[in-house]
Amino acid sequence: MSSWIAPPDSLATGVGALPHTDPREACDAVLALFPEFPYIPTLPNHGLLESIVFCDSGRLPGGVIREGRLGIDQARDIPGEMEQIYLDFIEKNTAPYALTPEYASGFAEMSGRDFSGSRILKCQVTGPVTFGMQVVDAERRPLAYDDQYADILPKMIALRARWCEEAMARFSGVKQTLVVVNEPYFASLGSTVVPVQQETVSAGWQDIAGMVEGGLGIHCCSNTDWAYVISLDPAFLSFDAYTGIREFLLFMEDIVAYLERGGVVAWGLVPAQVQEFRAVTQAELYRRFLEIREQITEFCSPDLFFRQSVITPTCGIQAGDTAASVEIMRAAAALSEQIREEWSG
Repeated sequence: MSSWIAPPDSLATGVGALPHTDPREACDAVLALFPEFPYIPTLPNHGLLESIVFCDSGRLPGGVIREGRLGIDQARDIPGEMEQIYLDFIEKNTAPYALTPEYASGFAEMSGRDFSGSRILKCQVTGPVTFGMQVVDAERRPLAYDDQYADILPKMIALRARWCEEAMARFSGVKQTLVVVNEPYFASLGSTVVPVQQETVSAGWQDIAGMVEGGLGIHCCSNTDWAYVISLDPAFLSFDAYTGIREFLLFMEDIVAYLERGGVVAWGLVPAQVQEFRAVTQAELYRRFLEIREQITEFCSPDLFFRQSVITPTCGIQAGDTAASVEIMRAAAALSEQIREEWSG
């Protein structure tokens, strides 16, 4: 069963994608800026297979890529492929779900680095809801609305997540691991237009949480039913606090109880979109952080808030050039340093 992570004390880290095409350059930047809380970046500009959903599609039953789209080949033995996932899930056979360099060049590059000076290492996998909503069958119906796929996708992702944490634990110097489930489609929770049922989400989350042994988190860069998401008890909850803080803080009681249980909130305060980032100053970002802290510490101790917080960009940084992405990450690192210096000072 997944577990809480050690308090990160308002360190900074990144989220998902970077625009780099050179894995070594991307990993060098991450390790230079987030030495205590590094993450393994995904590099969608390096190749289509590194894009969200595609990067975790290697074992998708019937999965086929045609004209740059991931779909289902009905001529394949889909029931047999599904059955194999069920067997692997029962036996916790993660080997077939290993990441290979063509799907994760950043992961391959990070495997040769040393993390002796880091507290934790984080990576990201595509969430089953997002996967199921983005891939459609021959009738153009999202896989999430097919009962068999809705049941098998979380198990497939669970095996990938377990393989990732096992692999990261073997990297030199790694003390603790965190796998974050990327779920932008959690925005559909409660929607009447593109509905996602909580019962399905809960069952899928339990599949993953029951397979992973280290830290397991959720990233959602859109507004959602935060009370429900918090109730899942992810070790790490990452969201866009720059544009979505007002809606998030409506669930203050849930947030505080979550922090008290050991949950970590990653405040995505630094805009990941270059145009938005250029329009805000470091002083403005710090002011926004202080406003959040002031509101939350009316209901919990400042020490708890400091210990259970992380600073990040709002989302992955896929657009823009590599220099801009480094600036955005540097701003997150600088904001964290300012917070930590003030606290210790």
